[in-house]
Formats: sequence, structure tokens, C-alpha cells
Amino acid sequence: MYGKKVWFFPDGERPPIGDFELIGHESYVVLNPNDRDAHLSFTVYFENEPPIENISVLVAAQRVGCFRTHDPEQFGGITLPVGRQYALKIESDVPVVIQYGRLDTRQQNMAFYTTMGYPCVEP
Repeated sequence: MYGKKVWFFPDGERPPIGDFELIGHESYVVLNPNDRDAHLSFTVYFENEPPIENISVLVAAQRVGCFRTHDPEQFGGITLPVGRQYALKIESDVPVVIQYGRLDTRQQNMAFYTTMGYPCVEP
């Protein structure tokens, strides 16, 4: 099995969609290279309020899933607010590999930011 079961992303902030052909967005891209479906649970942490827990998504075996935080159909029925700092934990029942990406189109020279999450070693 490849990947890890617990991942952290400390720098989340959904940008506005904007008025350009390429819309502003952020997404969590999950690769499941294994032979079993991955059932994932997202927890969103904020600075001054309780977390949003148990956002459930599925990534089929040997597939990739892209979960955009502005699309409730992709993000377990939740839409994260624009411009609000948060952190995220993703737990999976099988090991996966996860990458975060953010496209900010607030200016003509758009900015694209992508990073791997912090994978945790199982206790």
C-alpha cells in the first residue's frame, strides 16, 4: 500500500472565483494508487470557532479525486467561506497521497500555489 492515512494542511484560504476564464479556486487532490476504495473524512479548523468535522468523500481504488472547497457536491455538502484562514486534516481508511492547490485570480497576473500536505506516521 502506498501513501499515508492522516494528512494535515495548515494554510487553507479559499480565494474568490473572479471574472476570468480560469476561475479562482482551491482543491485537495487525492491519489489512491491502491486496490481498495478510500473513504476519507475531512476536518476543517478555524481560529475562533469549533471545527467542521466528518466531511465524507470517497476516492475509488486506483483513481484520483479532486475536491474543490467552493463546490458542495465535491466537498461533502460544505462550501468554505472566501478569504477565511483555516487548516485541514484528512483521514483515510487506506493510505493515499494528497496535494493542495490554490488558484488566485484577484489580479491580472494570477497566482497558483500548490504543495504536498504533511503526512503523519501512524502511532
